Amino acid sequence: MFTLPDFPWDRLEPYKKRAAEHPDGIVDLSVGTPVDPTPEAVRKALAEASDAPGYPATYGTPELRGSVAGWLRRRAGVTGADPAAVLPVIGTKELVAWLPTLLGAGPGDKVVFPELAYPTYDVGARLAGAEPVATDGLLTLGPVRPKIVWVNSPSNPTGKVLPAEHLRKVVEWARGRGALVVSDECYLEFGWDEERPPVSILHPDVCGGSHEGLLAVNSLSKRSNMAGYRAGFVTGDLAVVKRLLEVRKHAGMIVPAPVQAAMVAAFDDDGHADEQRARYARRRADLRAAFEKHGFRIDHSEASLYLWATRDEPCWDTVGHLASLGVLVGPGEFYGTAGARHVRIAFTATDERVAAAVARL
Repeated sequence: MFTLPDFPWDRLEPYKKRAAEHPDGIVDLSVGTPVDPTPEAVRKALAEASDAPGYPATYGTPELRGSVAGWLRRRAGVTGADPAAVLPVIGTKELVAWLPTLLGAGPGDKVVFPELAYPTYDVGARLAGAEPVATDGLLTLGPVRPKIVWVNSPSNPTGKVLPAEHLRKVVEWARGRGALVVSDECYLEFGWDEERPPVSILHPDVCGGSHEGLLAVNSLSKRSNMAGYRAGFVTGDLAVVKRLLEVRKHAGMIVPAPVQAAMVAAFDDDGHADEQRARYARRRADLRAAFEKHGFRIDHSEASLYLWATRDEPCWDTVGHLASLGVLVGPGEFYGTAGARHVRIAFTATDERVAAAVARL
């Protein structure tokens, strides 16, 4: 029987209550939940497709797969994007949690993920009965031949970006051991450092033009304010995608037809994504300046929707200090022991709440 860690966010509740006692209310910067409106074109597409009496296709409509492939070519430089290798998923957290199981991982298999990472990589390995391995040094694994290697760039929580050269070495290492590399790229369009732009694992500079042994995962939750739609996709190695498709057919893991139509509208329109990116850029700049003036150091954070910040003290002390100002942040410890002296600050709050945080700091 697998064992799962305690759900970490429950430990934040006392600090949330303390922050909520502020006379002007809480400023919640602890989670990356979008707060801005879902684009009108997306809502319209959803409504127009709402008469859906039949079962939708697990594989997704041809229009959806073509739309995703077009976005990959246009925005991510994935010249070899193949609509046949695109599979819609019910939000990417679902895929992250169940991918090892769907691919047949089990006892004796190892699932590798970054030392500082989204907790669901670890959970997914445990659900499958496989061994979770957290490391930032693949070479330290010696002769180990893992079944799955997760990479996450831009990183949640740190916002760190892995350059193409680094990702290329990961791909070469994994291919040499028969391991599947799965790249969580949900923040791919949120790079803030022009000298270090995020790059997809499927970009030819990384993979050499071949998607063999590679999967990329992406989502519309942040890009298009569609977290409530549970809309994402996985793509890459066609043979692996086909295998996932067959298992998901049996398991009934199907994105609803109206959501598929909304996804087409979102992926076909870059304008709303650029507008949302500009909103986040302003909030990021205001919060970064305020936290630095308050005595914080910001590490990494060159991409994603978070600031990875520290006062060089235990993270829970920082959480408590900020809660006393009515500001709630995420303890870095939630993402691994290496984060024990950092906090994660989301800039997904409204302009009004961001201004409130700036004033309090």
